[in-house]
Order: sequence, then C-alpha cells, then structure tokens
Amino acid sequence: MSKISASMMCAHLDSLTETLKLFEEENIEYLHLDIMDGHFVPNLMLGTDYVSQMREMSRIPLDIHLMITEPEKKLQWFTPQPGDIFSVHYESTQHFAEALKMVRDAGAKAFAAINPPTPVSVLEPVIDLLDGVLVMTVNPGFAGQKAVPETIEKIAVTRAFLASHGKGDLPIEVDGNCSMTMSPLMRQKGADIFVTGTSGVFTKAMPMREAIHRYRECIE
Repeated sequence: MSKISASMMCAHLDSLTETLKLFEEENIEYLHLDIMDGHFVPNLMLGTDYVSQMREMSRIPLDIHLMITEPEKKLQWFTPQPGDIFSVHYESTQHFAEALKMVRDAGAKAFAAINPPTPVSVLEPVIDLLDGVLVMTVNPGFAGQKAVPETIEKIAVTRAFLASHGKGDLPIEVDGNCSMTMSPLMRQKGADIFVTGTSGVFTKAMPMREAIHRYRECIE
C-alpha cells in the first residue's frame, strides 16, 4: 500500500499543532524531517531540537533524511526509535555499511538514499542491511525543484535491482517533485512511499484535508 511522508520543512510554524492534529486524523504514515548540515548539501535545515519536539507533539513515526556528512558520528543525536525510518546517503560517508548497521541496531529502519547521478548498483554490497531505498528524484538541498527526468525510470530500475537480489518486497521511497501530476507515474514505476511538500499535501491550491484526499487518490 502506498504511504505518505509529509515534508515538515514545508509546514508553517504558526499552525504546526493544527497541522499535526490533521495529519493524525488523516492517518499520514510518516513525518519527513530533512536534516541538512550546509556541507553535504548547500542548505541548513532542521536540527536535533526540532526532531525532539516532533516526537513530543505527534505519535506519527518519523522519516528522518540525513543529508549530513559522516552520519555514523551523528546518528545518536536524533535518538532513533522503533518505527522510524532513517535514510543514510551513500555519498555522505566512507562507512556506509557501519551507518546502516547503527540504524538497525537502534531499532529503526535503515534506508539507503541515492542521489540522481548515483547508480543503484552501488547498494549491492549492503543489500542485506537495507529496509528500503530512498530514490532522490531531485538533487538534494531545496524544496520545490523539478524532477530530474532520468530519475523516474530509475525507480523502475531500483525495483528490478531489488527483485533480482531477492528483495523485491522492500519499499522504495521517492523524494523530489512528488506532485499530484508526477506521483502517479512514480507509483507506476514501483514507488511505495512519497515525500510530499508544496506540490502535494502542503499545496496552497486547496485546503489541506482536501489536498491529502486528492493526493491519496493519486498514489493508490
């Protein structure tokens, strides 16, 4: 079943409590938290205090996207919990397998994140450490970008890669321009979890509850 991971970097702080209440009422599956260090990506976004507050404010599991260098040295800052997803970028560390093991040892789900230029084949050595794959359909760092065209077919390539290694049941998450127009195509290519922001559940084109319902229709 397709799942929504709401991109909290797009949430308005002045209505955050109401937004989280609505997400719980509408059974949003994950809160997507983009952790950016200004080094691995050219932006700063969401830190340890924000993660802690999300845990206090909502029962929804966290989907933590670590866009930081050497995540294995910083993972515990974010207190991984059972039910959480932690996505670690292949490009961010020379100790990729170690970082994935640390996520699993903490009881969270270890997802491998790969940037648009990175082939999915780099995941072969760690295939048995994965609980899922995050396919970036934009270059990470900023919301509101258009999808890199080649990444849409890359979703299908990733699905075939996982199946060829006996891991066809692992979820594929997509992040970047997961709009109501693009997401149905991503779903057709094999995506399961959709990181949605200003072009999805946070759109200004309609009330948020209506946007959630419309988005669910797009990905089912």
